[in-house]
Amino acid sequence: MQTLPFPERKEEKKSLWFKINQIKIGVIPLPIYVVLALIIYAASVNHQLPPDMIGGFAVIMVMGILLGDLGMKIPILKSIGGPAILSLLVPSVLVFYNVLNPASMEAVTTLMKTSNFLYLYISILVAGSILGMTRSLLIQGFMRMFIPLTLGTIAAVAAALLTGSLFGYDMKHTFFYIVVPIIGGGIGEGILPLSLGYSQILGGSPESYVSQMIPAAVIGNIIAIVCAGLMKNLGERRPELTGNGVLVKTKGGDQIKEESNFSKTIDFPLMGAGLLVACSFFIFGGLAHEFLGIPGPVLMIVAATLVKCFQLLPAKMEQGSFHLYKFISTSLTWPLMVGLGILFIPLEDVVKIVTPGYIAVCASVVIAMVGTGYITGKFMKMYPVDSAIVTGCHSGLGGTGDVAILSASNRMSLMPFAQVATRLGGASTVILATILMKLLS
Repeated sequence: MQTLPFPERKEEKKSLWFKINQIKIGVIPLPIYVVLALIIYAASVNHQLPPDMIGGFAVIMVMGILLGDLGMKIPILKSIGGPAILSLLVPSVLVFYNVLNPASMEAVTTLMKTSNFLYLYISILVAGSILGMTRSLLIQGFMRMFIPLTLGTIAAVAAALLTGSLFGYDMKHTFFYIVVPIIGGGIGEGILPLSLGYSQILGGSPESYVSQMIPAAVIGNIIAIVCAGLMKNLGERRPELTGNGVLVKTKGGDQIKEESNFSKTIDFPLMGAGLLVACSFFIFGGLAHEFLGIPGPVLMIVAATLVKCFQLLPAKMEQGSFHLYKFISTSLTWPLMVGLGILFIPLEDVVKIVTPGYIAVCASVVIAMVGTGYITGKFMKMYPVDSAIVTGCHSGLGGTGDVAILSASNRMSLMPFAQVATRLGGASTVILATILMKLLS
């Protein structure tokens, strides 16, 4: 048998190694990811994993990067919020079957509870997402979406309460633990602030409320994506009903351009200032709570909105807050979901919650929201299909849900309006829900 010369064999090996390195877990080449994962696993098995933030971040990041990546690659699952689903449920399953060792559990517990990483994440997302919107989008977008969002929210609440009563659900439970999580703006910007508000009003840990609300948000997001796909098909069959990404039926179209902070150069010192701003908003909420009796997370959202509307911060500091928000939301969202799944999503409780009746209530919320957006669009010089899709974003998983919904409908140009539906609609829902909870408790 003829053998290849040594240089060619070496080149062949080099080519193979190059191909292996092109396989990535998230943004990390596969060989490097494997080495990092083995180091963290070996340390946890041999009780050398630091029981602090370092060890906690190592565990949730190595799992979150993998599960988030898988969720974005698995067919079908990637179109219905796969990264969030896997990052929440897989760790919960591992805990249920006692797969995670005590060292890993201790490190994650220290990070999530003792060090309050959860609260830090919430503060950064609330501050950055609101301050990062352009003022014109905040005002004009809200004015155009106010009626569809308001009517859609009322219809969603009414439909859910009716459906819930048919399946034997208490109206208060239906509203606060099914409807509100779906239309609250996602997990980071909605459920987590809600959990803080509920805990301040009702007592108990915020984490205990997270596990009760997350299933509704995930199911609602899946249904919203399906509805967006159906709206897309309707637009293809009835072209007169859609602007194919244009919302308003006017000569100039929507006339709103997203002056995004994405194109601006990242300034790391400004990101540091953004961290201070986010922490200050959170502390202000807690301080004002003592005097006003309104839950701190609500006051934090109100403060950020007022600061943005009245332009009380220099544009540069808003930019820093936004870039910090993007860094945290793109880098640490799935790891945070892993931490929540490990500590706060008991599998047995989730299985008990998700019943056919529960799914029916979730579906009624989204269908009512989308249907109201469609009907309202006809009477407001908007394209019904596009109006329905944007209104449906109010029932998605935050920014991730917006991307999934608009991708399913092939209308990414509607993102500015989707942000209004998700951010302002979600923030308004969180504020009103916590106030109502306070009045009814």
